[in-house]
Amino acid sequence: MRYFLYFIISLIPIGLTGQNTHSIAREWMDTMLNMVKEDGQGPTIHARNFFHVTAAMHDAWAAYDAKQNTYFLGKENNNKTIVFNPKFKRLSKNTDSLRRIAISYAAFRLLKYRYDNYSSKGRTMDLLINTFNKHNFRISNTATNYEDGSPEALGNYIAEQIIIFGQSDGSKEENNHESEKYFQKNDNLMPENPGAEGLKSPNHWQPIYINKYLLKKGSDQSLKDWNHLLVEGNVDFLTPFWGEVSSFALPTASKEGVVHFNPGNPPHINTDNQEETEAYRWGFSLVQKLSSKLDSKDSQLWNIAPRGITSLKEHLPVSLEDYMVYYKNVANNKRPPQVKNPITHKNYPKNKVKQGDYCRVIAEFWVDGPNTTSPPGHWLEFLNKVSYHPDFKRQWHGKGKSLSQLEWDVKSYFLMSGTLHDAAIACWSAKGHYDYVRPISAIRYLASLGQASNPNLPNYNRSGLKLEKGLVELVTEQDALVGENKEHLNKIKIYNWKGPDAINNPFTDAAGVGWILAENWWPYQRYTFATPPFAGYTSGHSTFSIASATLLTYLSGSPYFPDGLETFTAEKNEFLGFENGPSETVTLQWATFYDAAIETCLSRVWGGIHPPVDDIEGRRTGLKVAENAIEFSKTFFK
Repeated sequence: MRYFLYFIISLIPIGLTGQNTHSIAREWMDTMLNMVKEDGQGPTIHARNFFHVTAAMHDAWAAYDAKQNTYFLGKENNNKTIVFNPKFKRLSKNTDSLRRIAISYAAFRLLKYRYDNYSSKGRTMDLLINTFNKHNFRISNTATNYEDGSPEALGNYIAEQIIIFGQSDGSKEENNHESEKYFQKNDNLMPENPGAEGLKSPNHWQPIYINKYLLKKGSDQSLKDWNHLLVEGNVDFLTPFWGEVSSFALPTASKEGVVHFNPGNPPHINTDNQEETEAYRWGFSLVQKLSSKLDSKDSQLWNIAPRGITSLKEHLPVSLEDYMVYYKNVANNKRPPQVKNPITHKNYPKNKVKQGDYCRVIAEFWVDGPNTTSPPGHWLEFLNKVSYHPDFKRQWHGKGKSLSQLEWDVKSYFLMSGTLHDAAIACWSAKGHYDYVRPISAIRYLASLGQASNPNLPNYNRSGLKLEKGLVELVTEQDALVGENKEHLNKIKIYNWKGPDAINNPFTDAAGVGWILAENWWPYQRYTFATPPFAGYTSGHSTFSIASATLLTYLSGSPYFPDGLETFTAEKNEFLGFENGPSETVTLQWATFYDAAIETCLSRVWGGIHPPVDDIEGRRTGLKVAENAIEFSKTFFK
């Protein structure tokens, strides 16, 4: 009877068994992406799940071809070899039908185990079971003796072995990925209170306690979806030990104390080195000053047509002077001359939008926080867009024979997810080691020190903020901010995005920009999610995005999106979620993967999440991660 069923399946054209033209690997990838949207885990955990599930699918596919390498089956990981007999029995000559079943059981069993105990179990389990049931697979079949030829058992066996591997891969899965060794150096910041109270060490990360905004705004779905990280509004450091997790292909062994592709120390304040203090102050001050441009009424027009960046080999800043020049060009939207679309051979037309709308849109589009597919998932969605474009030729690195949709999906998902997993490990190894401060703490702290421009003026401290007319000034007696009892006299005021206290209803109100006390500075973020729950240096968005852009360029054989253009339209007064807007419809455009990646990197500076050093060193790390993964793939794939 079983052989008869496999025979019937083998007669069904591949691609029609799942109600659409997607491969079975794509179906499971889409399921995972939807589960991530419903789940509250952080990007490191999502990246690990993507990697392990796509590795399981890859091995289920490769097991049926002796010419293909497996990653887990028959290989040593964590000093343990996963036993595998490559001469197991086949029940059908149609290997694609067997692969389809083995892939599905491997993905289902592994995902069910990983998500069964998570806070959003109900929502994610429904998605998972629906995909499994759609193909009439049997949940009750948990056999693992694959040598008798059962593809169900092969899938179950692969999942079982990866589950065992994951229990000792350094991720602390048995402890819900929570650290027992990390001790925060600063007390919690309560952003409703002025200043950076609790910041004992201004060079280190400070947890955020957002109780006022929970009470003020009531329940918020985005916050609920991070409830596994919350204790009465307090968010702990997400996986500070992640540099110890077993990697996909990193050249250095993952263990305690290792910083992969070590970027070196970020700038510190209160040292004997005033040049370093100046670099610290400049970086965080830039974030504050860029916030002054997040104005719905700012009518300055920027041309945001694609830049056509085809490589990251362009000069990245090293010295403070380099950084100043680089980000001055960013703040002024200085772009290279118009470039041509390689498909149409015509210049990309100008795309002029209000600067205040554009910067707010990219800050929100690329946020990839709760209720999204996360930063790793966002780039896997881009991979799907490339792979399923009607004109895309599935040639590895743009060369050689065209692969079947299933082979392409299995291999590209595996390599992309492995790279994203390594990006998370490398980035978080720096986050956990350097434990660097976020702008919300650093900017408030600098303001509390005073002004550093003129020792003859009140409130002078050489390590404080530099005064700049129209942007950073002292509160005078005639100032509206001075207070009833002049309690704010001579404090620092800044011209800035005014923050969540200026918004009563985010569907109708926009905070706009104006003068506020610097001690009350707030990043352009949702009021219940002021800053991600982990240290800043290096930027996860920068690391993930540059690694992904580099890998997509390699996989497809071209740095360009299909058609030479990818877009996203943010509708007028509908798209923004932090406040009402944009004031006009904005269409984001990217010619190349690097166009999109660099916009992602910069969005985190505009959004008040990272200073420039977090961004740039994250880019460097991402490039190294991808280049290393590509070199590994050249010997792995046959």
